[in-house]
Amino acid sequence: MVSEPKHDDVLVVLTTAPDLLLAKRIAHLLIEEHLAACINLGTPVLSVYSWDGDVQAAEEIPMTIKTTRHVQELLVQRLAELHPYDVPEVIVLPVSGGYAPYLDWVVAATSAIADPKVAS
Repeated sequence: MVSEPKHDDVLVVLTTAPDLLLAKRIAHLLIEEHLAACINLGTPVLSVYSWDGDVQAAEEIPMTIKTTRHVQELLVQRLAELHPYDVPEVIVLPVSGGYAPYLDWVVAATSAIADPKVAS
């Protein structure tokens, strides 16, 4: 018996990249490795933050990643490997609902995990 996809397993992960080229590279790799179903790259934003006791500002590309709980740890680990920042922003948010066919697609798209070392 095939179990139904669990819509409450769908997650949204927020992160940023320092430039569009790297954001595209990260997005392509995560999709190829089935760690994400879809990644939206936004227009540049100005991030203002405290680092090493100083107020810093940097232009970044926001990334919105749709994924599932069963690949969450691998996704977070892979983002840390691919990202140039010492401490990249990675925030995981649960999805409480949505259009069922889309949520089914997110679950299906992240069900066949590829070997990250092969896609690199």
